[in-house]
Amino acid sequence: MPQVNRPERLGGWTRFVTARPRLALLAALVITALAVFAGSGVADRMGSGGWEAPDAESTYATKALEREFPASQPNLLLLVDSGSTSVDDPAVAAEAARLTEELAAEKGITGVGSYWQSESPALRAKDGREALIAARIEGQDKAVGETLDRIAPTYRGTHGPVKVSVGGPVAVRHEMQTIIQEDLLRAEMIALPVTLVLLVMVFGSAIAALLPLGVGIVAILGTNAVLRGITEFTDVSVFAQNLTTALGLGLAIDYALFIVRRFREELAAGADTRSAVGATLRTAGRTVLFSALTVAVSLAAMLVFPQYFLRSFAYAGIAVVLLAAAAALILLPAALMLLGPRVNSLDLRRRLGRRGSEARHEPDTAGKGWGRFATLVMRRAPVFAVLTTVGLVLLGLPFLGVKFGTADDRQLPAGAESHVVQQHIRDGFPGSPGGGLEVFAEGSATPAQYADYRNRIAALPGVLRVDGPVTEGRSAYFGVLPKGEAVGEESQQLVRELRAQPAPFDTSVTGAAAVLIDSKDAIADRLPWAVGVIVLVTLLLVFLLTGSVLIPLQAVVLNALSLTAMFGAVVWVFQDGHLSGLLSFTSTGDIETTLPVLMFCVAFGLSMDYGVFLLSRIKEEYDRTGDHEHSVTFGLRRTGGLITAAAVILAVVMVAIGTSRVTNTKMLGLGIALAVLMDAMVVRSLLVPSVMKLMGRVTWWAPAPLRAFHQRFGLSEGGSAPAPVEEVSAAAPDRDRISAGA
Repeated sequence: MPQVNRPERLGGWTRFVTARPRLALLAALVITALAVFAGSGVADRMGSGGWEAPDAESTYATKALEREFPASQPNLLLLVDSGSTSVDDPAVAAEAARLTEELAAEKGITGVGSYWQSESPALRAKDGREALIAARIEGQDKAVGETLDRIAPTYRGTHGPVKVSVGGPVAVRHEMQTIIQEDLLRAEMIALPVTLVLLVMVFGSAIAALLPLGVGIVAILGTNAVLRGITEFTDVSVFAQNLTTALGLGLAIDYALFIVRRFREELAAGADTRSAVGATLRTAGRTVLFSALTVAVSLAAMLVFPQYFLRSFAYAGIAVVLLAAAAALILLPAALMLLGPRVNSLDLRRRLGRRGSEARHEPDTAGKGWGRFATLVMRRAPVFAVLTTVGLVLLGLPFLGVKFGTADDRQLPAGAESHVVQQHIRDGFPGSPGGGLEVFAEGSATPAQYADYRNRIAALPGVLRVDGPVTEGRSAYFGVLPKGEAVGEESQQLVRELRAQPAPFDTSVTGAAAVLIDSKDAIADRLPWAVGVIVLVTLLLVFLLTGSVLIPLQAVVLNALSLTAMFGAVVWVFQDGHLSGLLSFTSTGDIETTLPVLMFCVAFGLSMDYGVFLLSRIKEEYDRTGDHEHSVTFGLRRTGGLITAAAVILAVVMVAIGTSRVTNTKMLGLGIALAVLMDAMVVRSLLVPSVMKLMGRVTWWAPAPLRAFHQRFGLSEGGSAPAPVEEVSAAAPDRDRISAGA
């Protein structure tokens, strides 16, 4: 039989958050002010790398070479352009020698070398008009950046007969970090006013529209303070700040939308302020809690990966999700207690007459269209289910051709100085600049043994040239230039052959292709654990919400389907280069290895966010009536517009992030915006109701022991257990009564 809701009562949590609302808001203001102070300067303490696996062979070899042979690992390059004169001209050579000596005398600089010292053909352009001075800046990211800022103005520009440009990995990372900070500020300036306008359109009331923004700002500022603290103990990627802004605004708005909308519904139904807050926390509040847990779990899965780039997004994501939920469940109810019916004040849609009045006093009126739409979808459930599934699968097919690579200077805008320098090197210098491999050798060896090893690796089919060995005590290194592209399949195969090559001493291989192989191996090794954590915890949380064993499985599968368009678009646009002119980026022909993992975890969590919102209202109505089809229609009617509005607002925030001039950030923002819109407008609107219609009441099935477990430990909006599938109602629900109660 349909379950009857428990009598409304104020629980301990409601009493706690509403007893002293002014004190709660004052405390929040003080804490936020402290967070502003604590989080100041956090970006300056963040790194712009983190793609390497710290325990990989390539990482070990890189650190060993930095320690033993700093000249083998230059991170600063000065591109010397002699104009129409040859770099071998005496005046050019003299000026280059002066610059080289001056650079070698700089504090924090080691391993300085140049074409004019070594006469290495790899340091001279093929047309003879450009050559390189190479050096290494010592220290961690912050110290390296400070050194670069100090010396770059001295060397950049015209010096007699030559013009000097600054490049190299350290310049690329530093310029990327600077651009990300500038772009993030611009994204916030775009997203905040647009979001406010959209919220006013959704709520009508300017007061109601400001509440979600307040929650988002608290979450963002609090997360910056948390990240500032984490940087004291471990590395954090500067890219994580983009996620902080996006999720801080997006999720805070989602949660606040859900809570404020439910509060206004309760007021419109005649409840007083305290009772409305209590009902809101008992229903929407529980949904927000479940949603926050599911999103946090999806993001926490990135902690299993060794790369600090991915771990940084877990730190930022978990912090901002929990802070957004805390603000929505503590500060927002306190604000609603003080506002009461004034939450509808400053109605900016009054000029629309009755439409504005309805939006204010009858919040479910606009949902009638969604109810009719749900009825249409369920009437043709097989057609909608099949066509939608096939369409989503087809959109994801380009991902089958994905090629993984490493991030380089081409992430930057075409006009960025370090990108220009690296492009000149790529186009004009011999071999595969930036794609060279190094073999680090440890242990005693004779010159004959070194020579024999050198000859054997030089004979490998993928080798263009071998330099070295350069020896120092019991260590040595060989420079190996591959024939193929820096991180192409041929270069990756060469890494495997070098690692398999027997030697009378211990060897370890590094270089761009080696880093890529180790990164892919680390991700492949940990990916099953990450996916397992996400799936298992999601299944558990959705079961606790619904009491069904089939709905959690359905939620996981449909969420995965909602991501296909995002992954297909990532390959079609960013790997294959379609729309590169329109979106202003340089295609590298591959996708950075960690990006799909990051996008999966974030997008899956956000999909579950919307899934929980919809399922909670369906479950609440099913507990009340026991009518499966009506409950699905009711759930979509009550949440369809809300989820769509939330998705559009979050997409606006992500698109603002996607305006970044750094390709990875652009890919992250635009890709997740697409996933969010596809989930809200296709999966939640078409696939969920059609699949639930096809499954019928068996949707709510659970074995008796699990039903008992859920009745004891489960939480749901209705606060009641579901009607067991085995029970058949003696009479159909009174539809008129149900409609009136809605």
